Amino acid sequence: MRNIKLILEYDGTRYQGWQQPGKKDPSGTISGRLTGTLCRMTGEEIELFCAARTEPGVHASCQTVSFKTASRIPVPEIRRELNQYLPQDIAVLQAEEVPERFHASLNLLSQTYTYRIHTGAVMDVFRRKYMFHVPRPLDISAMEAAASQLVGTHDFRCLSSGRTKKSCEKELLSAEIVSPAEEELRIVLEASSFLHQMPRLIAGTLLDVGTGVRGAACIPAILSSREPASRPAPPAGLCLTQTRYEGTALKSP
Repeated sequence: MRNIKLILEYDGTRYQGWQQPGKKDPSGTISGRLTGTLCRMTGEEIELFCAARTEPGVHASCQTVSFKTASRIPVPEIRRELNQYLPQDIAVLQAEEVPERFHASLNLLSQTYTYRIHTGAVMDVFRRKYMFHVPRPLDISAMEAAASQLVGTHDFRCLSSGRTKKSCEKELLSAEIVSPAEEELRIVLEASSFLHQMPRLIAGTLLDVGTGVRGAACIPAILSSREPASRPAPPAGLCLTQTRYEGTALKSP
């Protein structure tokens, strides 16, 4: 069996996320579209493994996927055919054969989500599907103070919408507020893994801090369950932008 690794980018606007838990992947999910195309290409039942199970409406510019196949289709041909038959809002950037033990999920060291915010008075219509519009300047210092308190290992149960009896302890490796251009702000979060809606709930809380709805001191209260998190930020502004493995970090601009 050959082990194939793919690097994907996709516009998640019209999809129900990477996959729907507990259901066979329909065409309304990213994995459903990819699996269906690969099965037709190879004549096999294909099982996909991914770096991050992005949620409905969330984008990815650097999703890593792996699957095994007995097909002898050359790797460049796999990439070419996938890009030919997949919808235009899903693209295979790279394809390569990797060692048998590589697993896109189990070998992942960290994943990075970026939440993009436009702070101009009028939203740029050409970026409206990929940014959240806040038509006024945000208090970056307050957002940075709040974000710094999230870094480290915490029980993030209150910053997740998932219902589970399992441990919700996660390590947030970094949380940065950056401004790459005028009237644009980004919340960049890196963790070994995230809970359900955790990036959006963090972004929504930091946005409330930035607009003065909450103070930076709300973070310890949220982590200790004395206060609820803010509402999750809309999914359109969120994008999976990095997947990091031993010896390499795959990152989009």
